[in-house]
Amino acid sequence: MYEFAVAPAITQLRRPGVLISEVSPESLADELELAPNDRIVRVNGRVVRDYLDFRFQTAGETDLLLQVKKPNGETWEIEVEREEGEDFGLMFEQIVPRQCANECLFCFCKGNPADARPSLFVRDEDIRLSFLYGNYTTLSSITDDEMKRIVEQRLSPQYVSVHATDLKTRAYLLGVDEKRADIFGKLNTLLENDIEIHAQVVLCPTINDGLQLEKTLRDLASHYPKVVSTAVVPVALTRYNTDERLTRVTPEFCRRTIGEVEKLQKEFRKNLGVTFAFLGDEIYIKAGLPIPSRKHYGNYPQIEDGVGMIRSFTNSFEKLLKKLANRQNAETQNFVAANVRTHQLAIVPKNQKSEVGNRKLNSLHGTILTGEMFAPILSEQIQRVNALINSKLKVRAVPNVYFGGDVAVAGLLTGKDYLAVRGQIEGDFVVIPKHTIKSDEPILLDGMQFDELQAQFNVPIYALDTEDLIRQILAGDFRE
Repeated sequence: MYEFAVAPAITQLRRPGVLISEVSPESLADELELAPNDRIVRVNGRVVRDYLDFRFQTAGETDLLLQVKKPNGETWEIEVEREEGEDFGLMFEQIVPRQCANECLFCFCKGNPADARPSLFVRDEDIRLSFLYGNYTTLSSITDDEMKRIVEQRLSPQYVSVHATDLKTRAYLLGVDEKRADIFGKLNTLLENDIEIHAQVVLCPTINDGLQLEKTLRDLASHYPKVVSTAVVPVALTRYNTDERLTRVTPEFCRRTIGEVEKLQKEFRKNLGVTFAFLGDEIYIKAGLPIPSRKHYGNYPQIEDGVGMIRSFTNSFEKLLKKLANRQNAETQNFVAANVRTHQLAIVPKNQKSEVGNRKLNSLHGTILTGEMFAPILSEQIQRVNALINSKLKVRAVPNVYFGGDVAVAGLLTGKDYLAVRGQIEGDFVVIPKHTIKSDEPILLDGMQFDELQAQFNVPIYALDTEDLIRQILAGDFRE
Protein backbone atom coordinates (compact mmCIF):
# COMPACT_ATOMS: atom_id res chain seq x y z
CA MET A 1 0.00 0.00 0.00
CA TYR A 2 1.16 3.52 -0.77
CA GLU A 3 -0.53 4.99 2.27
CA PHE A 4 1.98 3.55 4.74
CA ALA A 5 5.62 3.51 3.75
CA VAL A 6 6.77 1.31 6.63
CA ALA A 7 5.12 -2.07 7.18
CA PRO A 8 5.68 -2.16 10.99
CA ALA A 9 3.79 1.12 11.31
CA ILE A 10 0.58 -0.17 9.68
CA THR A 11 -2.37 0.07 12.05
CA GLN A 12 -5.23 0.00 9.55
CA LEU A 13 -5.82 0.18 5.82
CA ARG A 14 -7.55 3.32 4.64
CA ARG A 15 -10.46 3.26 2.27
CA PRO A 16 -9.60 4.26 -1.30
CA GLY A 17 -9.89 7.81 -2.57
CA VAL A 18 -10.12 11.10 -0.74
CA LEU A 19 -13.09 11.99 1.45
CA ILE A 20 -14.97 15.24 0.82
CA SER A 21 -15.51 17.11 4.09
CA GLU A 22 -17.26 20.24 2.80
CA VAL A 23 -18.92 21.53 -0.37
CA SER A 24 -19.33 25.28 -0.93
CA PRO A 25 -22.91 26.29 -1.80
CA GLU A 26 -23.52 27.14 -5.47
CA SER A 27 -20.03 25.92 -6.39
CA LEU A 28 -19.13 23.64 -9.30
CA ALA A 29 -19.04 20.67 -6.92
CA ASP A 30 -22.50 21.58 -5.65
CA GLU A 31 -23.82 21.63 -9.23
CA LEU A 32 -22.29 18.19 -9.76
CA GLU A 33 -24.21 16.95 -6.69
CA LEU A 34 -21.04 16.10 -4.81
CA ALA A 35 -21.59 16.04 -1.06
CA PRO A 36 -19.73 15.59 2.23
CA ASN A 37 -18.67 11.96 2.86
CA ASP A 38 -18.42 11.23 -0.87
CA ARG A 39 -15.06 9.78 -1.91
CA ILE A 40 -13.34 10.81 -5.12
CA VAL A 41 -11.55 7.63 -6.15
CA ARG A 42 -10.21 8.42 -9.64
CA VAL A 43 -9.65 11.40 -11.93
CA ASN A 44 -9.39 10.59 -15.64
CA GLY A 45 -8.67 6.99 -14.73
CA ARG A 46 -5.85 7.81 -12.31
CA VAL A 47 -6.09 6.72 -8.68
CA VAL A 48 -6.59 9.50 -6.11
CA ARG A 49 -4.86 8.87 -2.78
CA ASP A 50 -5.38 12.23 -1.08
CA TYR A 51 -6.22 15.85 -1.83
CA LEU A 52 -2.73 16.53 -3.18
CA ASP A 53 -3.39 13.92 -5.86
CA PHE A 54 -6.78 15.45 -6.65
CA ARG A 55 -5.37 18.94 -7.02
CA PHE A 56 -2.44 17.75 -9.12
CA GLN A 57 -4.58 15.65 -11.44
CA THR A 58 -7.22 18.37 -11.94
CA ALA A 59 -4.82 21.31 -12.30
CA GLY A 60 -5.14 22.93 -15.71
CA GLU A 61 -7.71 20.36 -16.88
CA THR A 62 -11.05 21.55 -18.26
CA ASP A 63 -12.52 18.17 -19.28
CA LEU A 64 -12.53 15.62 -16.50
CA LEU A 65 -14.01 12.25 -15.63
CA LEU A 66 -14.47 11.72 -11.88
CA GLN A 67 -15.16 8.36 -10.28
CA VAL A 68 -16.98 8.94 -7.00
CA LYS A 69 -17.97 6.49 -4.26
CA LYS A 70 -21.16 7.47 -2.46
CA PRO A 71 -21.71 6.61 1.25
CA ASN A 72 -24.42 4.12 0.23
CA GLY A 73 -21.92 2.17 -1.87
CA GLU A 74 -22.95 3.52 -5.27
CA THR A 75 -20.22 4.44 -7.76
CA TRP A 76 -20.84 7.51 -9.92
CA GLU A 77 -19.00 8.43 -13.10
CA ILE A 78 -19.22 12.22 -13.46
CA GLU A 79 -18.16 14.05 -16.59
CA VAL A 80 -17.02 17.58 -15.87
CA GLU A 81 -16.58 20.56 -18.14
CA ARG A 82 -15.26 23.64 -16.42
CA GLU A 83 -13.63 26.95 -17.17
CA GLU A 84 -9.85 27.04 -16.98
CA GLY A 85 -8.87 27.68 -13.37
CA GLU A 86 -12.45 27.29 -12.07
CA ASP A 87 -12.43 26.07 -8.48
CA PHE A 88 -14.48 23.02 -7.50
CA GLY A 89 -15.44 24.48 -4.11
CA LEU A 90 -14.34 21.39 -2.20
CA MET A 91 -12.71 20.80 1.17
CA PHE A 92 -11.16 17.43 1.95
CA GLU A 93 -10.26 15.28 4.93
CA GLN A 94 -6.91 15.95 6.55
CA ILE A 95 -3.96 13.83 5.52
CA VAL A 96 -3.34 10.93 7.90
CA PRO A 97 0.41 10.98 8.58
CA ARG A 98 2.53 8.02 7.68
CA GLN A 99 4.37 6.85 10.72
CA CYS A 100 8.09 6.61 11.37
CA ALA A 101 9.77 3.26 12.02
CA ASN A 102 13.11 4.67 13.17
CA GLU A 103 14.28 4.46 16.77
CA CYS A 104 16.09 7.80 17.00
CA LEU A 105 18.07 8.25 20.20
CA PHE A 106 16.68 11.74 20.72
CA CYS A 107 13.08 11.22 19.54
CA PHE A 108 10.94 13.65 21.50
CA CYS A 109 8.17 11.06 21.77
CA LYS A 110 10.42 9.17 24.19
CA GLY A 111 10.46 12.20 26.46
CA ASN A 112 6.70 12.57 26.89
CA PRO A 113 4.86 11.98 30.16
CA ALA A 114 2.39 9.09 29.97
CA ASP A 115 -0.62 11.45 30.15
CA ALA A 116 0.51 13.80 27.34
CA ARG A 117 -1.89 14.60 24.51
CA PRO A 118 -2.14 11.48 22.30
CA SER A 119 -1.00 13.31 19.17
CA LEU A 120 2.40 13.91 20.81
CA PHE A 121 3.12 10.20 20.52
CA VAL A 122 2.57 10.16 16.74
CA ARG A 123 5.94 9.92 14.99
CA ASP A 124 5.26 11.15 11.48
CA GLU A 125 7.54 10.41 8.53
CA ASP A 126 5.60 11.86 5.63
CA ILE A 127 6.94 13.62 2.55
CA ARG A 128 3.51 15.24 1.99
CA LEU A 129 3.62 16.94 5.41
CA SER A 130 7.20 17.95 4.69
CA PHE A 131 6.04 19.78 1.56
CA LEU A 132 2.89 21.24 3.12
CA TYR A 133 4.06 22.22 6.60
CA GLY A 134 7.85 21.90 6.73
CA ASN A 135 7.80 18.71 8.84
CA TYR A 136 11.16 16.97 8.75
CA THR A 137 11.56 13.43 7.43
CA THR A 138 14.63 11.20 7.48
CA LEU A 139 13.86 9.60 4.07
CA SER A 140 15.10 6.33 5.58
CA SER A 141 11.87 4.49 4.70
CA ILE A 142 10.76 6.38 1.62
CA THR A 143 9.43 4.13 -1.16
CA ASP A 144 10.12 4.36 -4.89
CA ASP A 145 6.48 5.40 -5.34
CA GLU A 146 6.96 8.32 -2.96
CA MET A 147 10.19 9.34 -4.65
CA LYS A 148 8.43 9.41 -8.02
CA ARG A 149 5.58 11.40 -6.53
CA ILE A 150 7.87 14.11 -5.16
CA VAL A 151 9.41 14.55 -8.60
CA GLU A 152 6.22 14.28 -10.65
CA GLN A 153 4.11 16.57 -8.46
CA ARG A 154 7.00 18.93 -7.69
CA LEU A 155 6.60 18.57 -3.92
CA SER A 156 9.40 21.05 -3.34
CA PRO A 157 10.97 21.99 -1.02
CA GLN A 158 11.45 18.92 1.14
CA TYR A 159 12.72 19.18 4.72
CA VAL A 160 15.17 16.41 5.56
CA SER A 161 16.66 15.40 8.91
CA VAL A 162 20.20 14.48 7.92
CA HIS A 163 21.86 14.74 11.35
CA ALA A 164 25.19 13.42 10.01
CA THR A 165 26.64 12.61 6.60
CA ASP A 166 28.93 10.01 8.15
CA LEU A 167 26.90 6.85 7.59
CA LYS A 168 27.82 5.03 10.79
CA THR A 169 26.98 8.10 12.87
CA ARG A 170 23.67 8.62 11.09
CA ALA A 171 22.66 4.98 11.53
CA TYR A 172 23.55 5.18 15.23
CA LEU A 173 21.45 8.32 15.72
CA LEU A 174 18.44 6.90 13.84
CA GLY A 175 18.65 3.51 15.51
CA VAL A 176 18.56 1.65 12.18
CA ASP A 177 21.03 -0.35 10.11
CA GLU A 178 23.38 1.41 7.71
CA LYS A 179 21.48 0.23 4.64
CA ARG A 180 18.32 2.03 5.77
CA ALA A 181 20.26 5.00 7.04
CA ASP A 182 21.95 5.55 3.68
CA ILE A 183 19.76 8.12 1.89
CA PHE A 184 22.40 9.87 -0.15
CA GLY A 185 21.47 8.17 -3.42
CA LYS A 186 17.88 9.28 -2.82
CA LEU A 187 19.00 12.81 -2.00
CA ASN A 188 21.01 12.96 -5.20
CA THR A 189 17.97 11.81 -7.19
CA LEU A 190 15.88 14.58 -5.71
CA LEU A 191 18.56 17.20 -6.30
CA GLU A 192 19.10 16.05 -9.89
CA ASN A 193 15.38 16.61 -10.45
CA ASP A 194 15.58 20.14 -9.01
CA ILE A 195 13.78 19.36 -5.77
CA GLU A 196 15.05 21.84 -3.17
CA ILE A 197 16.14 20.52 0.22
CA HIS A 198 16.28 22.20 3.60
CA ALA A 199 18.40 20.05 5.92
CA GLN A 200 18.39 19.66 9.68
CA VAL A 201 20.97 18.49 12.19
CA VAL A 202 19.80 17.69 15.72
CA LEU A 203 23.05 18.25 17.57
CA CYS A 204 23.88 15.64 20.19
CA PRO A 205 27.04 16.33 22.23
CA THR A 206 29.84 13.76 21.75
CA ILE A 207 27.98 12.08 18.85
CA ASN A 208 27.59 14.39 15.82
CA ASP A 209 29.30 17.58 16.99
CA GLY A 210 32.82 18.90 16.42
CA LEU A 211 34.54 17.40 13.37
CA GLN A 212 31.44 15.32 12.56
CA LEU A 213 29.35 18.51 12.36
CA GLU A 214 31.97 20.22 10.21
CA LYS A 215 31.96 17.28 7.77
CA THR A 216 28.15 17.28 7.63
CA LEU A 217 27.90 21.01 6.94
CA ARG A 218 30.63 20.96 4.30
CA ASP A 219 29.06 17.95 2.56
CA LEU A 220 25.65 19.61 2.45
CA ALA A 221 27.04 22.99 1.41
CA SER A 222 28.68 21.33 -1.58
CA HIS A 223 25.16 20.87 -3.00
CA TYR A 224 24.14 24.52 -2.60
CA PRO A 225 21.89 26.05 -3.96
CA LYS A 226 19.75 22.90 -4.34
CA VAL A 227 20.38 22.20 -0.68
CA VAL A 228 19.13 25.64 0.29
CA SER A 229 20.00 25.74 3.99
CA THR A 230 20.86 23.67 7.04
CA ALA A 231 19.54 24.19 10.56
CA VAL A 232 21.59 23.03 13.53
CA VAL A 233 19.39 22.70 16.61
CA PRO A 234 20.34 21.32 20.03
CA VAL A 235 18.87 18.10 21.36
CA ALA A 236 16.22 18.82 24.02
CA LEU A 237 15.98 16.30 26.84
CA THR A 238 13.03 16.16 29.20
CA ARG A 239 13.16 14.52 32.62
CA TYR A 240 11.77 11.40 30.98
CA ASN A 241 14.75 10.93 28.64
CA THR A 242 16.86 8.33 30.42
CA ASP A 243 19.04 7.06 27.57
CA GLU A 244 22.58 7.17 28.92
CA ARG A 245 23.99 7.64 25.41
CA LEU A 246 22.62 11.20 25.36
CA THR A 247 24.44 14.13 26.93
CA ARG A 248 22.75 17.36 27.96
CA VAL A 249 23.57 20.58 26.14
CA THR A 250 25.56 22.97 28.37
CA PRO A 251 26.42 26.68 28.00
CA GLU A 252 30.07 25.75 27.46
CA PHE A 253 29.13 23.32 24.70
CA CYS A 254 27.02 26.02 23.03
CA ARG A 255 29.84 28.57 23.14
CA ARG A 256 32.26 26.06 21.63
CA THR A 257 29.78 25.13 18.89
CA ILE A 258 29.14 28.76 17.99
CA GLY A 259 32.86 29.38 17.65
CA GLU A 260 33.29 26.34 15.39
CA VAL A 261 30.26 27.04 13.19
CA GLU A 262 30.96 30.77 12.86
CA LYS A 263 34.20 29.92 11.02
CA LEU A 264 32.23 27.81 8.54
CA GLN A 265 29.54 30.47 8.17
CA LYS A 266 32.19 33.03 7.27
CA GLU A 267 33.57 30.62 4.68
CA PHE A 268 30.12 29.90 3.25
CA ARG A 269 29.27 33.60 2.97
CA LYS A 270 32.50 34.17 1.09
CA ASN A 271 32.12 31.21 -1.28
CA LEU A 272 28.34 30.83 -1.57
CA GLY A 273 27.13 34.34 -0.78
CA VAL A 274 24.84 33.08 2.04
CA THR A 275 25.25 31.93 5.63
CA PHE A 276 23.83 28.50 4.64
CA ALA A 277 24.30 26.84 8.07
CA PHE A 278 22.18 28.36 10.83
CA LEU A 279 22.31 27.68 14.55
CA GLY A 280 19.09 27.45 16.55
CA ASP A 281 18.28 30.46 18.73
CA GLU A 282 18.48 28.27 21.82
CA ILE A 283 22.21 27.75 21.28
CA TYR A 284 22.90 31.50 21.45
CA ILE A 285 20.65 31.96 24.48
CA LYS A 286 22.23 29.10 26.41
CA ALA A 287 25.68 30.38 25.48
CA GLY A 288 24.78 33.84 26.77
CA LEU A 289 25.78 35.38 23.43
CA PRO A 290 23.90 37.87 21.21
CA ILE A 291 21.52 36.69 18.50
CA PRO A 292 22.97 37.45 15.03
CA SER A 293 21.73 40.36 12.93
CA ARG A 294 18.84 40.36 10.48
CA LYS A 295 21.30 40.10 7.57
CA HIS A 296 22.70 36.85 8.97
CA TYR A 297 19.39 35.02 8.42
CA GLY A 298 18.62 36.16 4.88
CA ASN A 299 15.00 35.26 4.15
CA TYR A 300 14.72 33.17 7.35
CA PRO A 301 14.67 29.77 5.58
CA GLN A 302 14.59 27.80 8.84
CA ILE A 303 12.53 30.06 11.11
CA GLU A 304 9.94 27.34 11.81
CA ASP A 305 12.76 25.26 13.29
CA GLY A 306 13.53 27.93 15.87
CA VAL A 307 16.24 29.58 13.78
CA GLY A 308 15.98 33.37 13.65
CA MET A 309 12.67 33.60 15.51
CA ILE A 310 14.09 35.90 18.17
CA ARG A 311 15.71 38.21 15.63
CA SER A 312 12.41 38.37 13.74
CA PHE A 313 10.60 39.08 17.02
CA THR A 314 12.92 41.89 18.10
CA ASN A 315 12.72 43.50 14.66
CA SER A 316 8.92 43.38 14.81
CA PHE A 317 8.98 45.00 18.23
CA GLU A 318 11.29 47.73 17.00
CA LYS A 319 8.64 48.60 14.40
CA LEU A 320 5.98 48.59 17.12
CA LEU A 321 8.01 50.96 19.28
CA LYS A 322 8.48 53.35 16.36
CA LYS A 323 4.73 53.37 15.69
CA LEU A 324 3.97 54.01 19.36
CA ALA A 325 6.59 56.77 19.56
CA ASN A 326 5.21 58.44 16.43
CA ARG A 327 1.70 58.24 17.83
CA GLN A 328 2.78 59.75 21.14
CA ASN A 329 4.64 62.57 19.37
CA ALA A 330 1.65 63.33 17.18
CA GLU A 331 -0.70 63.44 20.18
CA THR A 332 1.71 65.68 22.09
CA GLN A 333 1.87 68.08 19.12
CA ASN A 334 -1.91 68.10 18.90
CA PHE A 335 -2.11 68.90 22.61
CA VAL A 336 0.35 71.79 22.25
CA ALA A 337 -1.41 73.13 19.16
CA ALA A 338 -4.75 73.04 20.95
CA ASN A 339 -3.40 74.93 23.95
CA VAL A 340 -2.59 78.38 22.54
CA ARG A 341 -1.02 79.50 25.82
CA THR A 342 1.67 76.78 25.61
CA HIS A 343 4.73 77.73 23.58
CA GLN A 344 5.91 75.20 20.96
CA LEU A 345 9.29 74.91 22.69
CA ALA A 346 7.83 74.28 26.13
CA ILE A 347 8.60 70.92 27.74
CA VAL A 348 5.50 69.01 28.82
CA PRO A 349 6.01 67.50 32.27
CA LYS A 350 6.02 63.70 32.50
CA ASN A 351 2.76 63.48 34.41
CA GLN A 352 1.14 65.70 31.80
CA LYS A 353 2.55 63.59 28.94
CA SER A 354 0.80 60.53 30.30
CA GLU A 355 -2.49 62.41 30.10
CA VAL A 356 -1.68 63.53 26.58
CA GLY A 357 -0.96 59.99 25.38
CA ASN A 358 -3.49 57.49 24.21
CA ARG A 359 -5.56 56.65 27.28
CA LYS A 360 -6.44 53.20 25.97
CA LEU A 361 -2.76 52.34 25.67
CA ASN A 362 -1.95 53.79 29.07
CA SER A 363 -4.65 51.67 30.67
CA LEU A 364 -3.13 48.35 29.60
CA HIS A 365 -2.44 46.31 32.72
CA GLY A 366 -1.89 42.58 32.34
CA THR A 367 0.51 39.65 32.55
CA ILE A 368 2.24 37.96 29.61
CA LEU A 369 3.32 34.37 30.29
CA THR A 370 6.12 32.73 28.33
CA GLY A 371 8.89 30.15 28.66
CA GLU A 372 11.96 30.68 30.80
CA MET A 373 14.24 30.93 27.78
CA PHE A 374 12.33 33.68 26.03
CA ALA A 375 11.17 35.62 29.11
CA PRO A 376 14.23 37.91 29.50
CA ILE A 377 14.07 38.91 25.81
CA LEU A 378 10.33 39.57 25.85
CA SER A 379 10.56 41.38 29.19
CA GLU A 380 13.15 43.80 27.83
CA GLN A 381 10.89 44.76 24.94
CA ILE A 382 7.78 45.04 27.09
CA GLN A 383 9.62 47.33 29.53
CA ARG A 384 10.35 49.63 26.59
CA VAL A 385 6.65 49.59 25.68
CA ASN A 386 5.71 50.43 29.27
CA ALA A 387 8.19 53.31 29.39
CA LEU A 388 6.82 54.71 26.16
CA ILE A 389 3.07 54.52 26.76
CA ASN A 390 2.92 54.26 30.56
CA SER A 391 1.29 50.81 30.43
CA LYS A 392 1.62 48.17 33.13
CA LEU A 393 2.41 44.98 31.26
CA LYS A 394 4.35 42.32 33.14
CA VAL A 395 6.25 39.34 31.72
CA ARG A 396 6.40 36.20 33.83
CA ALA A 397 8.65 33.23 33.08
CA VAL A 398 6.81 29.93 33.42
CA PRO A 399 8.98 26.97 34.47
CA ASN A 400 8.17 23.81 32.51
CA VAL A 401 7.52 21.37 35.33
CA TYR A 402 5.47 19.10 33.08
CA PHE A 403 8.32 18.02 30.79
CA GLY A 404 11.17 19.15 33.02
CA GLY A 405 14.78 18.56 32.05
CA ASP A 406 16.20 21.07 29.56
CA VAL A 407 12.79 22.13 28.25
CA ALA A 408 12.41 25.89 28.63
CA VAL A 409 10.82 26.98 25.33
CA ALA A 410 7.45 28.70 25.29
CA GLY A 411 5.88 26.32 22.77
CA LEU A 412 5.99 23.35 25.16
CA LEU A 413 4.22 24.96 28.10
CA THR A 414 1.14 23.14 29.35
CA GLY A 415 -2.03 23.85 31.29
CA LYS A 416 -0.46 22.52 34.48
CA ASP A 417 2.51 24.86 34.02
CA TYR A 418 0.22 27.88 33.65
CA LEU A 419 -1.80 26.90 36.71
CA ALA A 420 1.41 26.72 38.77
CA VAL A 421 1.97 30.49 38.30
CA ARG A 422 -1.58 31.72 38.93
CA GLY A 423 -0.41 33.49 42.06
CA GLN A 424 1.95 35.69 40.00
CA ILE A 425 -0.74 37.14 37.74
CA GLU A 426 -1.16 40.92 37.82
CA GLY A 427 -3.68 43.11 36.04
CA ASP A 428 -6.84 42.63 34.04
CA PHE A 429 -5.84 39.84 31.64
CA VAL A 430 -3.32 37.09 30.86
CA VAL A 431 -1.57 36.39 27.55
CA ILE A 432 -0.21 32.93 26.74
CA PRO A 433 1.69 31.79 23.60
CA LYS A 434 -0.80 30.83 20.89
CA HIS A 435 1.24 27.83 19.75
CA THR A 436 0.80 26.05 23.09
CA ILE A 437 -2.77 25.33 21.97
CA LYS A 438 -3.53 22.81 19.23
CA SER A 439 -4.24 24.62 15.96
CA ASP A 440 -7.49 22.78 15.20
CA GLU A 441 -8.74 22.13 18.72
CA PRO A 442 -8.69 24.20 21.96
CA ILE A 443 -6.52 21.77 23.91
CA LEU A 444 -3.06 22.05 25.46
CA LEU A 445 -0.16 19.60 25.36
CA ASP A 446 -1.09 17.90 28.63
CA GLY A 447 -4.65 17.30 27.42
CA MET A 448 -6.18 20.18 29.38
CA GLN A 449 -8.98 21.96 27.52
CA PHE A 450 -8.55 25.72 27.11
CA ASP A 451 -11.97 26.31 28.70
CA GLU A 452 -10.85 24.30 31.72
CA LEU A 453 -7.74 26.46 32.03
CA GLN A 454 -9.74 29.68 31.66
CA ALA A 455 -12.20 28.58 34.36
CA GLN A 456 -9.36 28.45 36.90
CA PHE A 457 -8.22 32.03 36.26
CA ASN A 458 -10.02 35.12 37.54
CA VAL A 459 -9.15 37.19 34.46
CA PRO A 460 -9.52 36.54 30.72
CA ILE A 461 -6.79 34.53 28.97
CA TYR A 462 -5.73 35.44 25.43
CA ALA A 463 -3.71 33.02 23.30
CA LEU A 464 -1.65 35.24 20.98
CA ASP A 465 1.34 34.98 18.68
CA THR A 466 3.80 37.85 18.21
CA GLU A 467 1.75 39.56 15.50
CA ASP A 468 -1.44 39.28 17.56
CA LEU A 469 0.31 40.70 20.63
CA ILE A 470 1.65 43.67 18.70
CA ARG A 471 -1.76 44.27 17.12
CA GLN A 472 -3.46 44.24 20.52
CA ILE A 473 -0.93 46.62 22.05
CA LEU A 474 -1.44 49.03 19.15
CA ALA A 475 -5.20 48.74 19.57
CA GLY A 476 -4.76 49.42 23.28
CA ASP A 477 -7.53 46.99 24.17
CA PHE A 478 -7.37 43.28 24.99
CA ARG A 479 -11.13 42.80 24.94
CA GLU A 480 -12.40 40.50 22.21
